[in-house]
Amino acid sequence: MSFDILMALSAGALLAGFVSGFAGFGTALFASGIWFAFLPTEIVPPLVTITAVVGQLTGLARLSKQLEFRKAVPMIGGGILGVPLGTLILLFIAPDAIKGFIGLFLVTYALWQLMGKRLRLTIPVQPVSRDRIVGFGGGILGGLAGLSGPAPIVWLQLQNLPSTEQRARYQPFNLVILCCSALSMAAFGVVTTEVLFYAAFAAPVCVLGAFIGVKAYAKASEQAFRKWIVWLLLASGLFILAQVLL
Repeated sequence: MSFDILMALSAGALLAGFVSGFAGFGTALFASGIWFAFLPTEIVPPLVTITAVVGQLTGLARLSKQLEFRKAVPMIGGGILGVPLGTLILLFIAPDAIKGFIGLFLVTYALWQLMGKRLRLTIPVQPVSRDRIVGFGGGILGGLAGLSGPAPIVWLQLQNLPSTEQRARYQPFNLVILCCSALSMAAFGVVTTEVLFYAAFAAPVCVLGAFIGVKAYAKASEQAFRKWIVWLLLASGLFILAQVLL
């Protein structure tokens, strides 16, 4: 492993762990922007998923009293069904297509967040069947690239729930779906020896970042943090798309 790759691997893991510990999601979004630029494309989705599980478990250990698995059950049920489908899609899509999809997703998600304050979209709380549908979509994205978080997060934001209530639901969902995604990728042979080699270096750094992030969550303003993190996500997405198109 070259020094440049080791530094990129460590930087992605540290920042992704921090974001995960602070906000309860974001490992895939943040790490993808760095790792796709330096690591082999085919190993990034399973590597992101493994480190995301590590970050979620670290957050669970520190914030278990604030999470509500019972309220997340409908989304979790739908997500479990979507995970194998996402992994199957991963097997039949070219690596550059996955890379382009991640870049486009990052840009779209960041722009949606940046416009969120002007749009002020809110909807009443919906039946659990819709939670299952949203969970199914999150499961597909989780099985595809470890991106289980954004779909339920957007859904809960549209319901205008308090941020603490949102995290109490989406973090348990993320934890379960990411664990299922890692198992699904392993079952389909996506988790190779090379992936495990990189994960062995990234996981401890991710844990360190997650611990720092959890401490920051207890002290800092979540709203202020997300303002600049969204701009970083947008820049990462544009960088990935530029690599694919140029």
